[in-house]
Amino acid sequence: MTDILDELAWRGLLSQHTDLDALRTEMAAGPVSLYCGFDPTAPSLHIGNLVQILTVRRLQDAGHRPFALVGGATGLIGDPKMTGERTLNSPDVVAGWVERIRGQIAPLLRFDGPNAATMVNNLDWTAGMSAIDFLRDVGKHYRLGTMLAKDTVARRLNSEQGISFTEFSYQILQGMDFLELYRRHGVHLQTGGNDQWGNLLSGVELVRKVEGVPVHAITTPLITKADGTKFGKTESGTVWLDPAMTTPYAFYQFWLNADDADVAGYLKVFTFRTREEIATLEEAVAQRPAAREAQRALAYDVTALVHGTDAADAVVAASQALFGRGELGALDEATLAAAVAELPTAPGRAGDVLVDLFAATGVVASKAAARRAIAEGGASVNNVRVTEDGATLGAEDLLHGRWAVLRRGKRTLAVVDTRAEAGGPAV
Repeated sequence: MTDILDELAWRGLLSQHTDLDALRTEMAAGPVSLYCGFDPTAPSLHIGNLVQILTVRRLQDAGHRPFALVGGATGLIGDPKMTGERTLNSPDVVAGWVERIRGQIAPLLRFDGPNAATMVNNLDWTAGMSAIDFLRDVGKHYRLGTMLAKDTVARRLNSEQGISFTEFSYQILQGMDFLELYRRHGVHLQTGGNDQWGNLLSGVELVRKVEGVPVHAITTPLITKADGTKFGKTESGTVWLDPAMTTPYAFYQFWLNADDADVAGYLKVFTFRTREEIATLEEAVAQRPAAREAQRALAYDVTALVHGTDAADAVVAASQALFGRGELGALDEATLAAAVAELPTAPGRAGDVLVDLFAATGVVASKAAARRAIAEGGASVNNVRVTEDGATLGAEDLLHGRWAVLRRGKRTLAVVDTRAEAGGPAV
C-alpha cells in the first residue's frame, strides 16, 4: 500500500505534501481513507479534473478507500479566482450540476468491494448549520493573518476587484469538509491540485486544532505543455468530459495531437499503462515519430476511459475513414457530424459541379487546380476517386442526406454541407 506513493512520484503526480514519512507509516498499517473534492462551478468536469479522479483511482487500486466529494455547498460559493469574483449560480442550477458531475465520476471509480468508493455532498453537513454555529464552532479556529496570506486572497486584496467575504470564506468551508469527513468516515488524507494547497492545509489545520489528530494532504502539479501553453485548452475552448460539450471525436483528437515532447508525461498521468509499456511507446516516439504510436495509444486509452470503448472504437473508425482507410458511409450520424465539424465547410446540394465545390471549400485554390487534381487522380468524394472534371455531386453522395467529404491527396480535407449557409460554417 505504500508503494503507491512511489508510483505517484514516478508518474509525476506527487508534488506538495504535509508529512510523507508519516503518511507512509499510516499506509503501511492498513488502508487509509482519503477524499478529493470537485465543485460544480460548470455543467461538466474538464480534463484538468481528470488528473484528480485518476489519482484517487490509483490510490483505490492500491487498497485505500476513496470518498469523492461533489461540493453542493462550496459550489454555491466558488473557489476564489485570481481574476475577480465568480458569478453566483442559483441553488437549482448547482444542484443539477452536482448530479451531472456525480455521473461523470461514478464510472471512473469502483463502488463495490472491500475498499469501495463513496460519493458525498458537503451540502449535507452545511445546509442545516446556522451562521452562529458556523462562526462559533468553525470560524473561531481560523486566524485572519493565515487566511489573508493565501496567495489568491493576497492577490485579490491588492487588485482593483478586491474580494468579497463570500469568496474569502471558501477556505473555511473546504476546511470544514475535511473535519466532517474525518468525524464521519475516519478520512485521514485529502488530495488535490497544487492550486488547492492552501485550501488543503486549511482542512489539515482545522482537524488538528479541533480533534488533536494529524491528518495529511498531497497535491499533484498542474499539468502544462512543453511549450509553456495552457494544457486542456483548444481553439474552440476547454476540453470537457461531457460528450455534449466536447464530442468524443474532438476529445480523441485533442490527445492524438499531443506534442512528442508531452506524450510520455500524458501517458503516465492519464493512462494505466505500465512502466514497460510507456517505455516502449517513448522509444517509438524517438524512432518512428511520424507513426504517432504513443499519441494513438494515449488518445484511445483516455477516450475509452471517459466515454467507453464503443465510443473510442467509433472515433478511431471515423478518423481512419476520413483519410481513406475506412468506409465513411458506415459512420453513424453523430460521429460523422463530430468528425467533420472542424473541417473547412461550404454549402452545396445534389447536382452541383464538383470542380466548383472543390474550389469553394478551399481544398484547392481554384477551379483550374481542381481540374488538375481530378486529372491526376488526386481528388475524391467520400473516398471515391473523381475521374471526370464535369462530374456533379449526386444525391447518393450525401452522407445521412447532408454531408459529402472532399479530399485532395492524402490529407487535405473539406466538407460540403447542405445545411451550411454561404460564407459561414455548418449550423
